[in-house]
Amino acid sequence: MGVAVGGRAAAFADDDLAGLYRLLSGQLEQLVRLDVQAPEPVIEDACQFAWSRLVVYAAGVRREAALSWLSKTAVREARKRVIRDGRECSLDAALESGAGWLCYRGNPAPEELLELRERLDSIAELSHRQQRLLWLHGIGLSYAEMASYTGCTRRTVERQLLRAKRRMRMRSTE
Repeated sequence: MGVAVGGRAAAFADDDLAGLYRLLSGQLEQLVRLDVQAPEPVIEDACQFAWSRLVVYAAGVRREAALSWLSKTAVREARKRVIRDGRECSLDAALESGAGWLCYRGNPAPEELLELRERLDSIAELSHRQQRLLWLHGIGLSYAEMASYTGCTRRTVERQLLRAKRRMRMRSTE
């Protein structure tokens, strides 16, 4: 696995992770399927999410506990995705149901569409950094994930989002 560092195992080597994936990927999917009633793509995506998180947190996971850690992570992610899918409707589902291209709160009135368009336009007035953080926040990333993705500190992410939201609110009251 690697060298022990301060009582904890060092990160998995790439070949250790590849071997672990070959060994445990099938079992992981079975465990998640037993625990969560979800479509196959959701199960697969949740398992892949768990594997990607293992790459990040490998230093804190013992090899013998990897399957347990992976299954817990994948089950949580699958449940989140099932809940999210229940709240959101896909474009395909909207087109099939005849609801048109827009699922947002049913079919909004033209005034609502104009307001939404103005809000989107007002995003263009923000700094590039604030725009990017606002979009990352909008797709569901946590502050820690946004900080990691952008190379900023968590505090910088919080501060920039606060400023962006404040500017958006001030713009909407004008």
